[in-house]
Amino acid sequence: MKNMKLTMWCSVAFILLASRTTGQDVKTNYDESQVPTYSLPELLITNAGTTVVNRRQWERKRRLEVLDLFAAHMFGRVPNHVDNELRFEVLERGLTLQGSARRLQVRLFFAPGRNAPALDLLIYAPVGANRRNPCPMFLGLNFMGNHTVTTDPMVDVTKSWVRNRTEIGYQNNQASAAARGVSAERWPIQLLIESGFGIATAYYGDIDPDFDDGFMNGVHALYPKGDDSNGQHWGSIATWSWGLSRILDYLQTIDAVNPKQIGVIGHSRLGKTSLWAGATDPRFAVVISNDSGCGGAALSRRQLGETVQRINTSFPHWFCDKFQDYNANENALPVDQHMLIALIAPRPVYIASASEDLWADPTGEFLSGRLAQPVYDLYGLAGLDMEVKPEPNESVGDHVAYHLREGKHNLLEYDWRQYIKFAQRHYALKK
Repeated sequence: MKNMKLTMWCSVAFILLASRTTGQDVKTNYDESQVPTYSLPELLITNAGTTVVNRRQWERKRRLEVLDLFAAHMFGRVPNHVDNELRFEVLERGLTLQGSARRLQVRLFFAPGRNAPALDLLIYAPVGANRRNPCPMFLGLNFMGNHTVTTDPMVDVTKSWVRNRTEIGYQNNQASAAARGVSAERWPIQLLIESGFGIATAYYGDIDPDFDDGFMNGVHALYPKGDDSNGQHWGSIATWSWGLSRILDYLQTIDAVNPKQIGVIGHSRLGKTSLWAGATDPRFAVVISNDSGCGGAALSRRQLGETVQRINTSFPHWFCDKFQDYNANENALPVDQHMLIALIAPRPVYIASASEDLWADPTGEFLSGRLAQPVYDLYGLAGLDMEVKPEPNESVGDHVAYHLREGKHNLLEYDWRQYIKFAQRHYALKK
């Protein structure tokens, strides 16, 4: 009960934090009848006005254009000289979960030297997974440190900057062992192991701390902002996404992990992150977005719940500076989020919402998945073949799937059970 209350508190805290703005406060719209009239950018018409009619044209021309538009106007560009070399140190390994799983803790370094910025990666894999029988893997970042996703006493407490939360012992921006397991509800490790999956996670603050620090900490410290006259220097979401790809580099070296069956998952702001990671790194076999909302799966032009102006005011570090040009100006964006989903094609993508999470605009999340279908059609793949979102607790779709879970903004066992079945089905199809 204690862990459940703390997890619910953290969910509420994130929503309240996201609701704060500075300067002029804009009333939030939750009324579907007040969604403004909008026209979406053309998904299959190139910048030169040519209509895309086959996947070759999509892959060689239009997809590259759309990817560049998102980098230029929203997420920001990864520096050309970024260091992608794999450097790691195994910290600890052992058996856990009554001998049914192996635990591995690894430190990945982002630059030469033991004092370089680094992330600590926590991995659980079924004990029977090996080179001949490698397991599929889910990879996702966590919000408060690896020690919070499990009650396992062997998992190290993060030493990175954390947001203060006195009720779990987080003071002076330092984590505490008192928080061990407070987010375990969101990470059903036993269920994943029993389903034949491994799970890998790292604290997102190891990559870039989640506050507006002027690009002075984490990976950003290695690549100073400098002259950013075009406003396209990578924001935190692009940095977290880049970190996910570096974790993927390491996971693909593990004999017990199937390198072609690693899916990326994220909740809330990390759902935005998982979508951008899936769009920019085709090695992710499955992409899952849970309650990602504005800047994730929800259509920006609908302006329901969190808007571009609200997100840029509360979290100016998440996106590139150029994105602020579209505050209360969504219709000027050269992209919208259905195009982000389309960038993942032909790989399967799952979008999920919660019935009480109007801040994330469930209808807008559903529509993005449905409106990405023209690209999946180029590959002859079915997606969301319906006009309106389904009733709560009904999973629908094929290569693009969706569900609306009853309840609030959270990542729960119901969600995970749908993601496990989704991944199992698509991995079986590829065999």
